Amino acid sequence: MRIGIIGAGLIGSIIAKKLVKAGHAVKISNEFPPEQLKDVEERTGATATTIDEAIEDAEVVITSVPNKALPGFKEKFSRLGENVVFIDTSNYFPARDNYVIEEIEAGKPESVWVSEQLGRPVVKAFNSLLGYTLEHEGTAKGTKGRIAMAIAGDVPEHKKVASQLVDAIGFDPLDSGSLEDSWRLQPGTPAYCTELTIEELEKALNPENIHRERSAELRDLSLQRLAGYGEKITSALGKGEYVEGFTSKHIVNLYRELFFPADGLK
Repeated sequence: MRIGIIGAGLIGSIIAKKLVKAGHAVKISNEFPPEQLKDVEERTGATATTIDEAIEDAEVVITSVPNKALPGFKEKFSRLGENVVFIDTSNYFPARDNYVIEEIEAGKPESVWVSEQLGRPVVKAFNSLLGYTLEHEGTAKGTKGRIAMAIAGDVPEHKKVASQLVDAIGFDPLDSGSLEDSWRLQPGTPAYCTELTIEELEKALNPENIHRERSAELRDLSLQRLAGYGEKITSALGKGEYVEGFTSKHIVNLYRELFFPADGLK
């Protein structure tokens, strides 16, 4: 497939690299001129382009940028065909990004807001695994203990495409329902960055296991806990790296401790 990625940060670059390896034609872009993305091009194998060039003939457009940047793409996206699949990887962290969205604060699911800003139906995907996991822990289909990834969206055909891409980069896709249901895989919930098998993820998405009224509090608490590890470690995490003696398992365990119900997943 022809895939255009907007956002050349940690997650966008990892997805680009993995999709290129899976045989897709990938263009990657951000707000900078393509010549400033040569290092990204070399690391990922994707073609660095302008945003307009990345999306002009794309069958799939993946946005991997902060929430505050999303409204700026609505006009560009309005010119694309109805069959283009839009996938968004963003997560709402107001304290981290210094950007408060009142509708989300009032309870609107993050991806419903995203879809409204883009003016297109979106699939929520690639948002709920750690960067390190995305890059290093994908496995072949059928592998015992294969990590699963939840997706959500309102267009079945678009979710089918997203599921194919998730599988192609080494994870079991799990359809978690509509965008209205996508609050179940937002930060602060048991499905967020707890790196589960598909059977475990099904349990994590069970509303009975989710403290929805506390998810925003737990989300912010997770950032505070991570900050407590020190600047060296948090800086490494932002790059998808880990320092000696501190691995992805530490983060997974932290999130499971915070986001799982006290008596475990039911």
